[in-house]
Amino acid sequence: MKKIVLASGNAGKLREFSHLFANWDIEVVPQSEFDVPEADETGLSFIENALIKARHASRVSGLPALADDSGLAVDVLGGAPGIYSARYAGTGATDAENNRKLLAALAHVDDAQRGASFHCALAFVRRHDDPVPLVCSAQWSGRILREPAGDQGFGYDPLFYVESQGMTSAQLARDIKNRLSHRAQAVQQFAELWRERMQGGAALG
Repeated sequence: MKKIVLASGNAGKLREFSHLFANWDIEVVPQSEFDVPEADETGLSFIENALIKARHASRVSGLPALADDSGLAVDVLGGAPGIYSARYAGTGATDAENNRKLLAALAHVDDAQRGASFHCALAFVRRHDDPVPLVCSAQWSGRILREPAGDQGFGYDPLFYVESQGMTSAQLARDIKNRLSHRAQAVQQFAELWRERMQGGAALG
């Protein structure tokens, strides 16, 4: 089984990626196993930050690396919290604190204006200086509720209402979320790019 470093310290993301890659001949291991410090996310987009994190983890670990940069973009807030989703309420903020800040920001916004979308960018590098990284991105549309519902998932999931399912992301069964979510869609794109590259004879490491 091939080993790929996941350039994240987020336990929720590690769980989701482990499930999403469960049927692949790939072991996804967290960067903490290699004492990889958090990268300085200086990019201005999800894709830029994903590449920064993937190259950083590969450089330190010496292994191929996969990075995800994702977040929530709320229409009426001009795309905020965006790339700052994990630290919307400040560095080290908890999910609950970020959710409370978002609810406060939307307190006087009508339900019809609470559209939002989750975004996920994935970047995979075979080595830190890989000149042809695999990069893909996807989004998942919904709207923000006025109070949280559900205890699955993480981050803004309890506030993100999925119209087609009639419930929040945090209320979805794992198999359904792993089919619909922004991360699941990005992984599917990644799988297609991966097959194309492997069929072309490119080595993993």
